[in-house]
Amino acid sequence: MDYYLLYKPFGVHCQFRPEGDKPGLGSLYEFPKDVYPVGRLDADSEGLLLLTNDSRINKKFLDPANKHWRTYLIQVEGEITKKALDQLREGVSISIDGKIHRTRPARARKSEPPVLPERNPPIRFRKTVPDSWLELSLTEGKNRQVRKMTAAVGFPTLRLVRIRIEDLEMEDPAPGKVIQLDRQNVYQKLKL
Repeated sequence: MDYYLLYKPFGVHCQFRPEGDKPGLGSLYEFPKDVYPVGRLDADSEGLLLLTNDSRINKKFLDPANKHWRTYLIQVEGEITKKALDQLREGVSISIDGKIHRTRPARARKSEPPVLPERNPPIRFRKTVPDSWLELSLTEGKNRQVRKMTAAVGFPTLRLVRIRIEDLEMEDPAPGKVIQLDRQNVYQKLKL
């Protein structure tokens, strides 16, 4: 079995072929033909993505009954408040495919600006509008859920970076960086 941890750059789709003007994962590394991403990050998000040909991991992680933690660093417009963090912790109502969905309770805390790779293109800077960072951990992954959650509490997302999947992290992350992992390490860090 093959296991890869990729730092997906901003603007890259979670499929191997390009879509429109957006490159796919195949432009970053020569992955084996039978490897696929476990979960997704939209093109506007960046950070950790696990790729494997281990079908057990895919089944386990894509089944909503098997909750697993994913952690994100999020730059939001405005100074995040205690009230907004409390709302995120309790769960908020968002729209998914035209239906109201109540998110599961999450872990949320304010964060200092992290040391992250530069994003290309960079986030626009506005002197009159402050921004802040939070760390958010979820056990579900609906389409654009994190962005919808921060907007629901009044703080639109400017930058979204997945930094951890359960205990799986990357040292010295860089856009497009790929590391190959062994099965034992992956299963241990994913708590399988």
